[in-house]
Amino acid sequence: MSQPALFQPARVGQLTLANRIVIAPMCQYSAENGCMNDWHLIHLGQLALSGAALLTIEATAVLPEGRITYADVGLWDDATQVALARVLEGVRRWSDMPVAIQLSHAGRKASADVPWEGGAQIAPGDAHGWQTVAPSNLPYENGENPPTALDKSGLAKIRDAFARSAERAARLGIDLIQLHVAHGYLLHQFLSPLSNQRDDEYGGSLANRMRFPLEVFDAVRAAFPAERPVTVRVSATDWVDRGWDLEQTIAFAEALQARGCDAIHVSSGGLHPSQNIPVGPSYQVPLARAVKQAVTMPVVAVGLITAIEQAEAIVGTGDADMVAIARTALYDPRWPWHAAAELGAQVRAPKQYLRSQPHQYRHLFEED
Repeated sequence: MSQPALFQPARVGQLTLANRIVIAPMCQYSAENGCMNDWHLIHLGQLALSGAALLTIEATAVLPEGRITYADVGLWDDATQVALARVLEGVRRWSDMPVAIQLSHAGRKASADVPWEGGAQIAPGDAHGWQTVAPSNLPYENGENPPTALDKSGLAKIRDAFARSAERAARLGIDLIQLHVAHGYLLHQFLSPLSNQRDDEYGGSLANRMRFPLEVFDAVRAAFPAERPVTVRVSATDWVDRGWDLEQTIAFAEALQARGCDAIHVSSGGLHPSQNIPVGPSYQVPLARAVKQAVTMPVVAVGLITAIEQAEAIVGTGDADMVAIARTALYDPRWPWHAAAELGAQVRAPKQYLRSQPHQYRHLFEED
């Protein structure tokens, strides 16, 4: 019996992955002054034992004001680096799964409360709040405090912050960087004409709207070791008329590939409150398929991928090279084990867990 597509090895740049299942970044809103703590060790540690091929650390702010909430993880100074190093040390002691990090700046969607407290914007003068920045002074929601439109010095500060965070990630031994250009955060805000109404070289035409995200990619790529991959997560559409769309995404993907991008992770939405998303199983897979037809770098599909046969079909039919799971992995941290068992494949398991192998799947585990 041939090896299932989902459990074929994959390559992203020079990094070899054991299979095609990626743990997507998932914000935990549990950091203190940008510093990871024991919650992150527990959270990432269990996912590092999941049997997936790559573990991605949540959206990690490159500046304090780039956090979505006051409780977001950061990597902007020595204190945040030391805290992240402690978590990584604990995870790596027991797992050799490659670890990626998503570097991010929230732009106008920053200074928000944590989701379980409603997630509303916090005004600059309130506790846990600050002044947001964006391409243009357009708030996400009507009635919110407007962001400050970034000037040239502000752009340079943010671009340099991404590069410095990439250098810190390199020192931590991070295996892969994912640049967050999705879900309505700062770099996506530059791409979309709904949020970018600048009249300088960073606004207007598609080439101008892509300029700053591409400059940030170039800065991160230059700051991170050449043998380690740099990838990008995009929202392929705003799901709003006259917004960012698939055609523009393909042009952006082609420009990224020309600059040495190693993979692209295709999501959608998040930029505008009037988005109309046709949510359902595999609802973003057609977007990934279209991008894959235009580029040669690996493409990752994500979004309500919960069933094992569904994931196998996405990879097996060539709609995407890999699938990313997030909420699925929170609900079932051993989902890759169950997928391997159902499809007749093998996964790595720690020796402490080998005795959990069901009798009917006696060839399921490769010993870690």
